[in-house]
Amino acid sequence: MSTLIPLLTEYEKDHISERQPLPERYVGLSDEEMDSRIAATKAKLGRRLVILGHHYQRDEVIKFADYTGDSYKLARHVAQHPDADFIVFCGVHFMAESADVLSADHQHVILPDLAAGCSMSDMAEPEQLENCWSELEQMGIIAKAAEAGRSASAPEALRRGRAEARTTDGASEGGAGQEKQSVIPVTYINSAAAIKAFCGERGGVVCTSSNAAATLKWAWERGEKILFLPDQHLGRNTAYKMGVPLDEMVIWDPNEIWGGLDPEAVKRARIILWKGHCSVHARFTVRQIEQLRGQHPGIRIIVHPEVPWDVVQAADDSGSTEYITRQVKSSPAGSVWGVGTEIHLVNRLARQVEPERTVLSIDQFGCLCSTMFRVSPNHLLWILEGLVAGEVRNRIVVPAHQKHWTRVALDRMLSIS
Repeated sequence: MSTLIPLLTEYEKDHISERQPLPERYVGLSDEEMDSRIAATKAKLGRRLVILGHHYQRDEVIKFADYTGDSYKLARHVAQHPDADFIVFCGVHFMAESADVLSADHQHVILPDLAAGCSMSDMAEPEQLENCWSELEQMGIIAKAAEAGRSASAPEALRRGRAEARTTDGASEGGAGQEKQSVIPVTYINSAAAIKAFCGERGGVVCTSSNAAATLKWAWERGEKILFLPDQHLGRNTAYKMGVPLDEMVIWDPNEIWGGLDPEAVKRARIILWKGHCSVHARFTVRQIEQLRGQHPGIRIIVHPEVPWDVVQAADDSGSTEYITRQVKSSPAGSVWGVGTEIHLVNRLARQVEPERTVLSIDQFGCLCSTMFRVSPNHLLWILEGLVAGEVRNRIVVPAHQKHWTRVALDRMLSIS
């Protein structure tokens, strides 16, 4: 296991008050006391509580999760507990927003630490996306009349989105045999609700790393081009794996006029990639893979598709965190794996498969999602004891004017496999 995690954990304990402020009585608690009190509050709340934990969450917190998974898997669990009053999402802000949209009206979605954000999500602001859409219109890429998704009222779009989710073949309005839109906006689930709502309103969809390829296929059946945001690497790696050459992809820089692109280049492109990335996965390099192969002949390298394109090409396989976990666990005894994703998942997977298999991080220093790390057991305990006392803290509520269209985009996502 990386020595980085114990060092960070000790540092974080000493600086816990620098996170979202906590009452003094929640600072300086022993691990044993926190564990026993969290377990006690969970027992008191019973079926009224569901705790969701993302793969990248720290061990001290995720051991209390009722469900563990990636964003796609956890999104599906939200609707499976209609009797729960409280959904505590041990993840980051955009995940809790999606859970709020997918939850029932009586349910409260809670994020243990409001400081748990996502740098990738922050790379796509609603105003930037509005400007991008407007500039694509100015280029003649988007025809205003083609914005089919905006012609329906919010309730009608929500009904249509749910109808799509009920279809078994993924076919829906705007699919094969229908007139195509000029551009279909597709946003990675690692984005704010406002971005998801924008895409839903314009005939677009949300995707995760688990269903990215199926989502791009869905979008190209309905549009000539795809605007993919905010992670350029996931979009590029997925499209390339589907047979789209790199010269049919362009990068849209939201800080430049017209994205820093020539209109003719945009017209030739099949996919427009937003200039964003994951600060964790961008750290992986081809050199790291080469060094690991030299140290462990026969090692298999598997990486998350949020890593740069050349890293995917140097690896043996790539896929979502769920895919990585399945591949490693189903591999023959004696297998040695180099894994390119967040260090908590890598360390947890290594413990689960040892001693039959060996799992190593590609980055010797360990790639840590620092914002996910902000969800501490101290914050989780504070949240749960507040619920027992009848106080809901850190509730995440998506504004009503965004909720309809975000739900449309998420329902479309859940209908695609």
